Amino acid sequence: MSTAQNARGASIEVQGLTKIYKSRGKTVTAVDNLDLSVGAGEFFSLLGVNGAGKTTTIKMLSCLSVPTAGTARIGGFDIRTQADKVRQIINVSPQNTAVALNLTVRENLELTAGLWGAAKADARTAADRVIAELGLGKTADSLARTLSGGWQRRLSIAMALITEPSVLFLDEPTLGLDVLARRELWNVIQKLKGRVTVILTTHYLEEAEALSDRIGIMADGQLHALGTVSELCALTGKERFEDAFVEIASGSAGKGED
Repeated sequence: MSTAQNARGASIEVQGLTKIYKSRGKTVTAVDNLDLSVGAGEFFSLLGVNGAGKTTTIKMLSCLSVPTAGTARIGGFDIRTQADKVRQIINVSPQNTAVALNLTVRENLELTAGLWGAAKADARTAADRVIAELGLGKTADSLARTLSGGWQRRLSIAMALITEPSVLFLDEPTLGLDVLARRELWNVIQKLKGRVTVILTTHYLEEAEALSDRIGIMADGQLHALGTVSELCALTGKERFEDAFVEIASGSAGKGED
């Protein structure tokens, strides 16, 4: 089990992070010299249209992909030279719900804790903790395959939290859920604010608006804007965040009217 850096998560410092790769004989710069700072305990959303570079950024920060240039420090550990240390203090709740469908909720949680090195008794205690924290009590002994999509997503987040990470990456946590299930999961996610550092990626703009302390908007591999919802709206002169996002993501923010 990982040891949290502090009770309010770990900070993230990104410096010149770059990812270049070859695709069909062409050189593609997926992330271009990214600089970013996320405070310990902050709930931060990284937004952008498909191909903006956010997924590649998350893969580098979670040590799934090696940067071409630049680096980042998470909880003081360098993702390039101290990846093993970084992996001990982070976890990821992936877009595709990674649960064992033929195990119960409790069994999924105890298995995850055990894979991270917890003894059987400790795994049981950790499972009890996250079951209580995420309101999974009434489904604890149900097979995961019998759960609705919303409850499976909740279980996926619980499996990521059972390691007590300092930094949690949430990749499209409510993708495909109906409105009610999405709002219920928002209530669960909001309880994480201030406890751990959360990096959220989502295409639901209202989700980022409701949950985030700050939002970064990427386009063409670069960070085009960063701030609170009100700051981003003020930057573009828009009243609605969706309109502000469209202007920034399209690259027209600050360029005025044609």
